[in-house]
Amino acid sequence: MGGPAHDYPATLGVVLAGGRALRMGGGDKGRIDVGGAAILDRTLARLRPQCDRLIISAPDPAHFVDTRLPVVADSVPDYAGPLAGILAGLDWTAAHAAEIAWTITTPSDCPFLPHDLVARLHRARTDADATLACARSADRQHPVVALWPVSLRDDLRRALADGVRKVMEWTARYTVGIAEWPAVPVDPFFNVNTPEQAAEAARLAARYPDA
Repeated sequence: MGGPAHDYPATLGVVLAGGRALRMGGGDKGRIDVGGAAILDRTLARLRPQCDRLIISAPDPAHFVDTRLPVVADSVPDYAGPLAGILAGLDWTAAHAAEIAWTITTPSDCPFLPHDLVARLHRARTDADATLACARSADRQHPVVALWPVSLRDDLRRALADGVRKVMEWTARYTVGIAEWPAVPVDPFFNVNTPEQAAEAARLAARYPDA
């Protein structure tokens, strides 16, 4: 399946939508409207031109049937957190898109993802001669907005079996390239975890429609 033309290696996008949205009272944060579109729709629209294929990591495929994308559940039981979703994406890529050696993960609750996200993560990895790459803004690293080699999947599986649950605890084992974005006028990695943040995202989208 051919993807968009770009000057970096073929990359599969994995949208992590398995969070339980406890601070929002449960439900799916990705369906919140921001600037006239659901956050998930904004995320997919921004990633689609950058990625060769897209999938969603989530426990309930029926909830995302409207996206017409593969939905992959965790293979690790008991809600092991985002590392389990990352592993699910790596395993799916190895099984169904073996020609693709890289995946990028993003959460489903970031309505302002950059249009150059994949290119800049690949550049950061190459410039640092690193194993993987991660995004950063406002002096804060965003560990699930990251570029992963599919070849790390067995290492990640072993780490999860050993009880590792924090993304940065696992990535500390590797050289990580960092791609930095400015946080003004809008932080591209602003994420929606509360009703107040949803209202702020809507305000930002109205004020900065090109963000």
